[in-house]
Amino acid sequence: MLKEFQAFIARGNVLDLAVAVIIGAAFGRIVTSLTEDVIMPVIGRVLGGLDFSSYFVALGPVPAELAGTTDYLALKKAGVPLLGYGAFLTQAVNFLIVAFIIFMLVRTVNRMVGVFEREKAKAADLATAEPTDIALLREIRDELRARPSA
Repeated sequence: MLKEFQAFIARGNVLDLAVAVIIGAAFGRIVTSLTEDVIMPVIGRVLGGLDFSSYFVALGPVPAELAGTTDYLALKKAGVPLLGYGAFLTQAVNFLIVAFIIFMLVRTVNRMVGVFEREKAKAADLATAEPTDIALLREIRDELRARPSA
């Protein structure tokens, strides 16, 4: 069983997947920071200074010491059940950014693969195509063979 596990781990696909997961996690943190620290504050500023992280609806009683606060994290830490639609909106923007970047990456790779395949096909056509003088000589030879001998 140990040898089978080693063979499984040593396969290229598993290692590629592990690298992709690690890079994806790091990329996710970068996109999260981009969304929360750059994009959402700009959107909030354009819309009149709104802070989307403070958009929530309290679904339960708020402790007296936190009454009237709009600090989402403090209320959440206090155990108040919250419907945080501002945080959800931020995550939705986050998802759209990641999805768009992945779309652009896949699109670029598909175009590159298409270019490589077309060039490979051209090279194959050039390799199989014989020069016209050789083709002409073959036709003459075949015609001479086809004539009856005198």
